Amino acid sequence: MAPMPHTRRTLLGGSLAVPLGLALSAAPAPPAMASARRAPGFVRAGRPAAPWGTQSGEVTPHSATVWTRSDRPARMYVDTSPSESFRYGVRRHDGPYLGPATDHTGTVTLRDLPPGRQIHYRVVLTDPDDPRRSGEPVRGAFRTAPVSRRHDVRFLWSGDLAGQGWGINPELGGYRVFGEMRLRDPDFFLFSGDTIYADGPIKAAVPLPDGRVWQNVTTEEKSRVAQTLDDFRGNFRYNLLDGNLRDFYAQVPVLAQWDDHEVRNNWYPGQLLDDPRYTVKDVDTLAARARRAFGEYFPVTDLRGGRAEGRMHRVLRHGPLLDVFVLDMRTHRDANSPGRRTDDPVGILGAEQLAWLKRELSRSRATWKVIAADMPLGIVVPDGAVNFEAVAQGDPGAPLGRELQIAELLRHIKHQQITGTLWLTADVHYTAAHHYAPERAAFSDFAPFWEFVSGPVGAGGFPAGRLDATFGPRTEFVQSAPVANMSPAENPPYYGEVEINGGSGDLTVRLRREGGGVLFTKSLQPGRVGQP
Repeated sequence: MAPMPHTRRTLLGGSLAVPLGLALSAAPAPPAMASARRAPGFVRAGRPAAPWGTQSGEVTPHSATVWTRSDRPARMYVDTSPSESFRYGVRRHDGPYLGPATDHTGTVTLRDLPPGRQIHYRVVLTDPDDPRRSGEPVRGAFRTAPVSRRHDVRFLWSGDLAGQGWGINPELGGYRVFGEMRLRDPDFFLFSGDTIYADGPIKAAVPLPDGRVWQNVTTEEKSRVAQTLDDFRGNFRYNLLDGNLRDFYAQVPVLAQWDDHEVRNNWYPGQLLDDPRYTVKDVDTLAARARRAFGEYFPVTDLRGGRAEGRMHRVLRHGPLLDVFVLDMRTHRDANSPGRRTDDPVGILGAEQLAWLKRELSRSRATWKVIAADMPLGIVVPDGAVNFEAVAQGDPGAPLGRELQIAELLRHIKHQQITGTLWLTADVHYTAAHHYAPERAAFSDFAPFWEFVSGPVGAGGFPAGRLDATFGPRTEFVQSAPVANMSPAENPPYYGEVEINGGSGDLTVRLRREGGGVLFTKSLQPGRVGQP
């Protein structure tokens, strides 16, 4: 499927059709975009407005969720139509009251949609006391998932945005990579964690090694580490100040998961902080606030209002060709440790999530089963001098610590003859393709599989990490920064693309770089996914 720069989506109107370099100023923007220093507050006179744009998500063959944020109390409605001009087939979907309890955010679930079709929508906000007073509609579009195997599927993935102090730089056009990704016309975007950096303050200016200065848009909430609920909300609002990202979300549904920086670097449940920047030392308190803000700022219905029963881990069933299993490798993990235990029932997923994943993989009838992990399997990711943050702990022998849980999962996939699995991840701030094979592994009771790594989409670049040989990974491709924390100006963002051919069922993975095209390509055939 070739890119289609003049499709139904790029012609939605307004800023979606402008050149990428103008995207920062083309869309109606929150006032912060007028300054690279501080973001003034909104003027509340007039009608309700949604300067943070709109998003869609949870797209199935017959339903989808639409999100927005108002600049004041408002009632939310969503109109849908098969026509971009809304000249026929218009349906109105009633939405919630947007008030302070949810930071004026809200979602509407659209139901009874036709499968495999382009849906145009417009979000309408009205005065809650006078429904005749409505603001300017905010438009978006998405494709519902197909029910036929004949439909091609394309999606993108990446992670890590506004990290290491590299935020929205107006002099470089802001988050330009999202404009480039939008032109790929994907069915959805898998945001593979670190969607914000709640623990990473943004300074107005950052010197670069060559003498240039990186200029950041700044806000009050991004001037410090996030501790209050309003701090976490402000971190999500910060990224939406960028016109490229707002245009991308209006066109491309987002499937978001979290990792550590939505809360704090390398966090785990029960952790007590020894960090002078924090007055709140209990990570569980911070995580609850971050989780609530995450549910308010992404179209994830199960997390709205900070509901304790809501789950981050979930399945997106995108027609007969694809199921995406979104993991949560934060909420249920045990404490970071040296990872040498011979018995680790909690692991990185927790017992309940592991059982859920095994059950849902066994039930899946999709040709391809993508396991969306917010952390890699075989890359050694240290946490301090002796502890480890991800699965691998550097010991190339039999599984220990969190590796035991992954070994159980891989054994289940093999013995249940579950085909078409592959792993996608981000987190490590470089891009790579890893092939795992039992003949190279200390633990061999599994079928060969692939893991693809991409990112950051807008953060510091880092050198490649070393691999742990327990599951027999081999690097087939890697590209990374030569030194730690290279800016996006010196180390442009990475993102990945997955395309499934509706005729043959073949799946092709492409590792891409902003402005640089395709770096690596791997095509896989149904039933032969583990072949090198």
